[in-house]
Amino acid sequence: MTLPVRVIGTPLDRFDGPAKVTGTARYAFEHPVDRPVYLFPVQATVAVGRVVAVHAEAALTEPGVLAVLTHENAARIASFDDPELVVLQTPEVAYRGQFVAGVVAETSEVARCAADLVQLDYRPGPHDVVLDADHPDRYAPEVMNGGFATDSMLGDPETALAGAAVRLDATYSTPWYQHAQLEPHATIAQWVDDRLTLHVGTQGVHRLRQSLATLFGLDEEQIRVVSPHVGGAFGGKLHTHPDVVLAILAAFAVPGRPVKLALSRQQMFSQVGYRTPSIQRIRLGAGPDGRLVAVSHAVVQQTARHKEFAEQTATPTRVMYAAEHRSTTHRMVRLDVPVPTIMRAPGKAPGMYALESAMDEMAIACGQDPVEFRIANEPPRDPELDKPFSTRNLVTCLREGARRFGWAGRDPTPGVRRAAGGWLVGTGVAASMYPVYQLPGSAATIRLEPDGRYVVLIGAADLGTGTWTSLSQIAADALGVPVDRVELRIGDTDLPPAMAAGGSSGMTSWGSAVVEAARRLRARVAGEHADPPMHPIEASADMPENPERERFSMYAFGAQFAEVRVHEATGEVRAPRLLGVFAAGRIINPKTGRSQLLGGMTMGLSMALHERCVLDPRFGHVVNHDLAEYHIATNADVGCVEVHTLAEEDPYVNPMGSKGIGELGIVGTAAAIANAVYHATGVRVRDLPITPDRFFADGAMIRG
Repeated sequence: MTLPVRVIGTPLDRFDGPAKVTGTARYAFEHPVDRPVYLFPVQATVAVGRVVAVHAEAALTEPGVLAVLTHENAARIASFDDPELVVLQTPEVAYRGQFVAGVVAETSEVARCAADLVQLDYRPGPHDVVLDADHPDRYAPEVMNGGFATDSMLGDPETALAGAAVRLDATYSTPWYQHAQLEPHATIAQWVDDRLTLHVGTQGVHRLRQSLATLFGLDEEQIRVVSPHVGGAFGGKLHTHPDVVLAILAAFAVPGRPVKLALSRQQMFSQVGYRTPSIQRIRLGAGPDGRLVAVSHAVVQQTARHKEFAEQTATPTRVMYAAEHRSTTHRMVRLDVPVPTIMRAPGKAPGMYALESAMDEMAIACGQDPVEFRIANEPPRDPELDKPFSTRNLVTCLREGARRFGWAGRDPTPGVRRAAGGWLVGTGVAASMYPVYQLPGSAATIRLEPDGRYVVLIGAADLGTGTWTSLSQIAADALGVPVDRVELRIGDTDLPPAMAAGGSSGMTSWGSAVVEAARRLRARVAGEHADPPMHPIEASADMPENPERERFSMYAFGAQFAEVRVHEATGEVRAPRLLGVFAAGRIINPKTGRSQLLGGMTMGLSMALHERCVLDPRFGHVVNHDLAEYHIATNADVGCVEVHTLAEEDPYVNPMGSKGIGELGIVGTAAAIANAVYHATGVRVRDLPITPDRFFADGAMIRG
C-alpha cells in the first residue's frame, strides 16, 4: 500500500510492532552468538568496608566454571575518573550490593550456583544511609544535572514572604524510585582480535562507546555497540553502569567467547541507578488578590558518597509562575548508597509534585479556584531568563482540560462528595511542563538507491518509544516521498553518530539532522536529474544549530486533571479517571504520541499511589527489591486515561515544529492525584506515596 507523502501528523501503526508481538525483535540478551558463556555477579554484603580475603576454591572446582573474577585478578581499567565504573579494581566497598566478584561458566545455572560458593571476608566500617533534611553533612553541589545552576535568586524573597497577606510554608517528600523497565539490563560482550563487540540495551550506542573507550583506554573504533531494540529505559539506560563493565572484564578473561550477562530484578535495585529521594520545602506568598509576590523552593536530596549525582528538582519553579521575588536552592547529602541517576523527567517530576501541591494549597488559602489561581499567576515571559516563550499554551491547556473534565460547578469543599459503598470522591488539577532540548552530536546520512528506496542511517535509539516509525515519518516528509520508500537503520555505532535518547530530545535532535540531510540529498538528486538514479546517491549532514534558541525559552506544557475515590473505612485510594491536555508542538505520530503521554500519566499515577523503595538502615539496602514488593501500577489500578493534544504551531523549536513528549506526561500527574485526594478527604498528604495509613490517626479518618 502506498502511504501519503505528507506523513508527519499521520497516526501510523508502529513499524516494529509485528516483530515485537511475534517475538522476532531481538533485545540485547537475545542476539545469536556462537558458544556463549554466562556471567553471574557476586555482590557485597556490607554497606561500607573492605574485602580482606577471597575464597574462590569451591567455585573453581565446579564443572563448567571458567573463571572467577575478583579485584585480585580482573583486567585493569585505564581511567578512574568515573568512580561508579571502577569495578573489581580495589578491595574497597562503597555500598551494599556492589559487585565484588563474578563467575563465568558454560551455563547460566552453573554460574549462579558457583557464585553462591564464592566467599569473601570483609572488614566493615560504619555506614550512613538515612536522608534527613537537617543532615549535618548537607552541601551545595557546584552544578546540577543538566548544567543547571545550583541556586537561583531574584529580588528579596524573605522580606516579601514576611510581608505577604497570604503565606504557605509546607514540606513535601518523594521516595527512592526504581525505573522498573520490563527488559532487565543485559549485555553480550565479546573480545576478538582487539575488537570489542557489545550487544547492550542502551539509550545511546555512541555515548556508551565513548564512555567505555575512555574507561578501558581503547580507540573508539575498537568498540562496536549494537542496540536495535530496547525494552524500556526511562533514563536508567542512559549512563554506563557497572554491569556493562563487569561483562567486559569477563570477556577479557575468556577471549573469543561471547559473555552473556542479564541482571536479575533484585540486582537492578542496587546496580543501575534510581531517582533520588527528595525533601522539598516550598514557601509561597501572595497579596490579597491572590497574585504571588514570592516563591521559595528549597530541596534536600541524597547522592552516593563515592560519586555525585545532583537532580535538578527545583528548576521548574524558576519558570512556572509569575512572582517578583523568588529563590531556589539544592542541597545534597552524601550517603553510603548506590549512585542515583536520571529517571523520567528528572527534576521536573518530583519538583512539580511539590510545587503543584503547594499551588493547590495556596489557591485554597486565597479562596480561589485552583485552575483560575494558576491562570492568574501566568508569567508573560520566562521569569528566570527574561525571554519570551516560543509558545506557552498552559492557559489554553487548563481551560480546555477544565471543559473536557467537567470542572465547572465543582464544589471546593473537601469531603462532601460521596459515591455508593463508602467512597469519598474528589477532583484535582496540576500543571505539566518540560523543556524543549536539542542536544549536539547527531548526524545523518540518506542514500537514494537505484530501486527507489531511501536508506536513512543514524545511530539513534528506540526505547519502545516509536523511533522506528516517527523518524521514518520525518525522513519521508522531508524527502517528499511515501514512508514505505524509507528504510531506517538505527542502534549501531557503525552508523553516523547520534546523541543519546534523553531529555525528550531524540526527535528534535535526530530529526533535525535527518531533515538537513534530506534537504541536501534532494538538491543533489535534482542536480543530477535522476530519480531513481543509475547508481546510489547520498548526502550527509550534522544537526544544524538553531539560532532561535538564543531568543526564546522553549517548553511544552500541559494540564492534568484527576478524579479519585478514597474509601472512608479502609483508606484505599483509586483513581478511576485521569485527563491530560498537552501543548507539545506538532505531533509527529498521534498514535505513538498518545501512547507516550498515556504511559507517562500512568507512571505518574504509580508514583502517586504505589512506588517506594524501603531502605533497611541497619544494612543499607532496599528490602522490597523485586516487583512483588516494589509496587507499580498494573491494569487493575488504571481506570480511564484521556489524552488530548492541542494543535500548537511553534516555528522556532526545530524544522519539524515538534516538542518532546516522552517525559511531559508524568509531570504533574502525582500532584493532580494528591490534590484530588485532599478534595475527597480533607487530608493533605505531602509525602508520597499516598497509602491508606496516611488517612488515619487514632483509628479514625481525619476529615475536614
